[in-house]
Amino acid sequence: MDARDKPGHDEISVRCLAMADNDDIPFNRDFPLQPGVVDEARPGVRRVLCNNPSPFTFTGTVSYIVGKGNVAIIDPGPDDEAHARALLDAVRGETVTHILVTHTHRDHSPNTARIKQATGAPVYAEGPHRASRPRFESEKHNPESGADRDFRPDIEVKSGNVIEGSGWALEAVATPGHTANHLAFAWPERGINFVGDHVMGWSTSIVAPPDGSMIDYMASLERLEQRPEELYFSGHGPEITEGPRYVRFLARHRKAREASILHRLAKGEADIPTMVRAIYIGLDPRLTGAAGYSVLAHLEDLVARGIVTTDGDPVIGGTYRLA
Repeated sequence: MDARDKPGHDEISVRCLAMADNDDIPFNRDFPLQPGVVDEARPGVRRVLCNNPSPFTFTGTVSYIVGKGNVAIIDPGPDDEAHARALLDAVRGETVTHILVTHTHRDHSPNTARIKQATGAPVYAEGPHRASRPRFESEKHNPESGADRDFRPDIEVKSGNVIEGSGWALEAVATPGHTANHLAFAWPERGINFVGDHVMGWSTSIVAPPDGSMIDYMASLERLEQRPEELYFSGHGPEITEGPRYVRFLARHRKAREASILHRLAKGEADIPTMVRAIYIGLDPRLTGAAGYSVLAHLEDLVARGIVTTDGDPVIGGTYRLA
C-alpha cells in the first residue's frame, strides 16, 4: 500500500483519511503478530511480518509461505535484510520452489532478489511495474517513485494460470486497480485467496492515478466477489474471513463516494478542491491532498463512462461538470 510519493499525499493524512472516511466498512485492526515471528495461520499457510510499520503499511508487510517441505513464498517484502533472514530461517530444512509477487510497490517486491539469490527459486509475477495509463503532460514532472522499477519476474503470469507445487496449486487472478500489474493468488482447494493490497481488512486500498485506476479497481472487486474463496490473506493486517461479503462493503463505499461527487456536480461545475470541501465535511485541512487524489480516481472513471466531462485531460487541476 505504497503511496508515499504521490503528489499531495503526506503520510499522516493518508492514514487519517482512510480511518475518517470509511466508518461504514467493518475494519479489523487487531493484528498482534510481531515482526520476524513465524505464525501458522492455517494448515499449509505460514506468515512472517516485516518490521516496516507506517501509515501505508499498517504494522508492516506480511509475507506468506505456502506448503510444507517444498514451498512457495508470496511477497518477500521491502528491501530489508532482516526480513529476508527471517523468511529463510522460517523455511530452514525446506526447499523454496517458487517466489510469487502480487505487485511491484516497494514494500512488496524488492526483497525478491535476496530470496532468489539464496534459494535459486524462479520468480512469478504479472510483469514489471507500469502505470495504469500513460501520464498526461502535466503529470510528467511527478514520477511515481513508490514503484519498484528494477523488478523483473522470471516467469510472467496471466490471469487463470495455475502455479503448482508440492501439495498446493495457486491460480493467478488479475486484480489491477491499486497497481496495473496487481495479481491475487487463489488456492481454490482450500478456499483461500492471497489478495495482496487489493483488499485489506484494516483500511481501504489507495487508488491514485496514474499508478492506480478506479475503473480497474472496481472491476477487480467484482471479479473477486464472484469467486468462491471466503478466506483472504492480505499484504497488510489480519485475514478477512468473509471475503466476498467484505468486498461488497468496499464496493458500496466507493459507489457512495461517486454519488457524493455527482451530487456536488449537479449544483454546477467545480474543481477538485471545491468537491473535497463539499464532500468531506469537517475534514482536517491537512487531509485535503489525499482526499483530492481519491476524488480524482473517481472522476477519471466518471469521465471515461461519459457521465462527467472536463476540458482536456482528467487531472488533479481540472474543472469538472456533468456531461
